[in-house]
Amino acid sequence: MTETAVRLHTGSHDLPVSAALGAFMGAGWAATPLPAGTRVPASHLTPARRERLSARFPGERLIVPAGQLKVRSNDADHRFRPHSAYAWLTGLTGEDQPGNVLVMEPSGPAGHESVLYLRPRSPRTGDEFYRDRRYGEFWVGRRPDLEEAGRMTGIRCEHLDGLGTLPPGRDASADAELATALSELRLLKDAWEVGQLQLAVDHTVTGFEDVVRALPRALRHARGERWLEGAFNLRARAEGNGTGYDTIAASGAHACVLHWIRNDGALDPSELLLLDAGVETDTLYTADITRTLPLSGTFSPVQRQLYELVLGAQDAGIAALKPGASFRDFHRACMRVIAEGLADWGVLRISADEALAEDSGLYRRYTLCSSGHMLGLDVHDCARARAGTYLDAVLEEGHVLTVEPGLYLQPDDETLPLELRGTGIRIEDDLVITSDGARLMSGALPRDVAGIESWMGSLLEG
Repeated sequence: MTETAVRLHTGSHDLPVSAALGAFMGAGWAATPLPAGTRVPASHLTPARRERLSARFPGERLIVPAGQLKVRSNDADHRFRPHSAYAWLTGLTGEDQPGNVLVMEPSGPAGHESVLYLRPRSPRTGDEFYRDRRYGEFWVGRRPDLEEAGRMTGIRCEHLDGLGTLPPGRDASADAELATALSELRLLKDAWEVGQLQLAVDHTVTGFEDVVRALPRALRHARGERWLEGAFNLRARAEGNGTGYDTIAASGAHACVLHWIRNDGALDPSELLLLDAGVETDTLYTADITRTLPLSGTFSPVQRQLYELVLGAQDAGIAALKPGASFRDFHRACMRVIAEGLADWGVLRISADEALAEDSGLYRRYTLCSSGHMLGLDVHDCARARAGTYLDAVLEEGHVLTVEPGLYLQPDDETLPLELRGTGIRIEDDLVITSDGARLMSGALPRDVAGIESWMGSLLEG
């Protein structure tokens, strides 16, 4: 293999390039500049975001990588998504960002100058543009040149090769304090971000409608769960960047597995489907919604009893959301309803108060996880934030979060009556904290039994 082939990302089965072909490929190309007014959607917001980060680390060099491509198999890479902190600071969200790095250079007594180190568009004078499988324009599409990238972002851009000459600094991929700051700065969403999240929710609602319409075909397929996954994922790719996380299409006892993403099961019309899915917008904000649906279109009496307990828990959790409330209050409200219901049914052999005590928590055998989390660029957003700014903090206007209580009654759990075993139910909605409470962003999807049955019936008949 030649020196050029080692430098380029070529394949072992690529055809050789003759000198004549190389010369021919290097000439006769028209200029194709990006339109002069092209800007990234969040470019009007990113300067203030970088200023807030700058104020946290005066005089320190800050390094925020977009991330690198990861091999899926041999010479096929996973689809690339830039790191959320990089996207938040630069507004750059595309698949053309692997390897790029934002550096915030100390400037003046306390400020920073931002510099983007990028892999620019392949020049037509070399052979990368038509031979490199990872970065060549003819293989993966056009990237902006340095001047175009600067206009798009409002940030000074330099070639990625210059990154290696810089002194060390705080690197967000390895520095815990910087990673924490980048999470905490994103906790409160501005109006533009809330709008992007609402767009993600709206597309997700449409995706859930697609799934219900796909039920007749899916019920006939040997892997009906996967058919439904495909129906939702088609909508996610058509309307946005894709899904914000792997779609969970869990029927029957599979719904007792919190993150069931194998989605390889058949569908039984006598059982329930737990669908947990979210569209991610092109700006990388994601929805996160769950509905538990009767595959026949109608809940059985036992399914209805279980569902209405979870719905009552979610109603209590939503009612607890308001500025000044503890983040944990809504979870406590959800779990009290669940514990009281389980005690009333005799599933818990102790009182709800005893089960909810810190030295007990026995109800958690049937609920397993927390009742919600922050939502934004990541489905579990701001995960590196300190407990004092997140889990142990109070809610403020601009927080966006999920409320998602669930019951997971394992098929082999001998503490349960037979008719309850093998049933999983979760109801999850996205909400934004407002000045006087919380707004249900996903209210277009029905939550109550009658609403779900009517909604499913109208879609299946249409």
